[in-house]
Amino acid sequence: MDLSKLLQLVIEKKASDLHIIPGYFPTIRVSGELYQMTTMTQIGDKDAEVMLFSILNEEQKENLVANRELDLAYAFQNYRFRINMYYAQGVVCASFRLIPNKIRTIEELSLPLYLKNCADYRQGLVLLTGPTGEGKSTTLASLINEINHKYARHIITIEDPVEYVYPKAKSIISQRELHQDTHSWSLSLKSALREDPDVILVGEMRDFDTIQLALTAAETGHLVFSTLHTNSAPESIDRIIDIFPPHQQNQVKNQLSSVLRMILTQRLLPRQGSIDRIPAIEVLFNTSAVATTIREGKTYLISNILETSESEGLVLFEKNLLTLYRSGFISKETAFSYAIRPKELEKFIKVDR
Repeated sequence: MDLSKLLQLVIEKKASDLHIIPGYFPTIRVSGELYQMTTMTQIGDKDAEVMLFSILNEEQKENLVANRELDLAYAFQNYRFRINMYYAQGVVCASFRLIPNKIRTIEELSLPLYLKNCADYRQGLVLLTGPTGEGKSTTLASLINEINHKYARHIITIEDPVEYVYPKAKSIISQRELHQDTHSWSLSLKSALREDPDVILVGEMRDFDTIQLALTAAETGHLVFSTLHTNSAPESIDRIIDIFPPHQQNQVKNQLSSVLRMILTQRLLPRQGSIDRIPAIEVLFNTSAVATTIREGKTYLISNILETSESEGLVLFEKNLLTLYRSGFISKETAFSYAIRPKELEKFIKVDR
C-alpha cells in the first residue's frame, strides 16, 4: 500500500483527516463524517509499519518505539500534514490531519470581521477554545497572519508540531517545534521572554507551568495567543483558575481579570443542504463587568453577561446558533445537538416564534 496515494486521496477529496489502523480499510474524514475506503485492501500490521516508518528518521523511529506515540509534521507536495503515530494493541497506527496550503482570512472562514481587531492588541491574552477538530488552529493562524501582514512585529510560535507555515510579510516570525527546536513548553516560553517578542503563540495551554508562564508573558507586555480544549467561555476561565492551588487562586483571578482580552469558542456545524461545515461561535471580550466577575470568582454569571451584552460584541453560543438557524444555515436538530445550554436555546426559539 502506497502512503503517497492515500495522502493524495485526502487532498482530492478535501478530507480533513486520514486514519491508518491495521485491520481496517484506510479511512478519511470529510465534513466531519468518517468514510472507510472499502475499494482498497485492508491495512495489515506490516503494511502500517512499512508505510509509517518510511517517513520517519532514525531518531523519530526510536522515539516512537520507546514512547509508543509521536507527534510530527510532514510536507507532501505543497501541503503539510500534522501526524500523531501511536500503538494500539501492539501495532502502529496513525492519524493524519491535513493542513491547508493557504492560510485563509477571517472572511473566508465565515467568521465575524470584528475578530480581526485582535491584530491591533498590543498586549494581553487571547484564547481560542473548543474540542479537537473544530477549526481552532485555522482561526488562530488567520489571526496571526493578520498581524503578520499588518504590522512589523516579532512573532514567536511554540507548536507541537508546527502546522501552518507563515508567508514572509511585515513581521518576522520564529516558529519553534516541540522536540525539534525545544525540549518543553515551559522552557521555550521562558526562553521566548528573552527573545524580544511582541507576539507569542502557545499551541496549547496544557499544564500548570504553561498556563502560569502564558499569564506572566501577557502581564509583562506581550500579546499571547493560545488554545484550550474547553466548551465555553466560562468553562475556560474556570479551567485556568482551577489548575492553580487554592492559595494562589485569588492572585490568578486578579491576574486573569487584568490580562484577558478575548475568548473565542468555536464549533464547526454541518451546513444544511451541503457537505460543508459552518462555524458557530461564542465571543467573550473582557469588559469591565466580565473583569469584575472574574476577580470576584463569580464565573457562573458570565453566561448572563454574554446574553445581555450583544451591544459590546459579546456573543452567547446559543444566540449564535439561533442566528444560524434563523438564516437557514443549520437545522433546528443541529442547533439543539450542539447547544451548550439547551434550555436557553429552547427559550430563544420560543420567543422567536
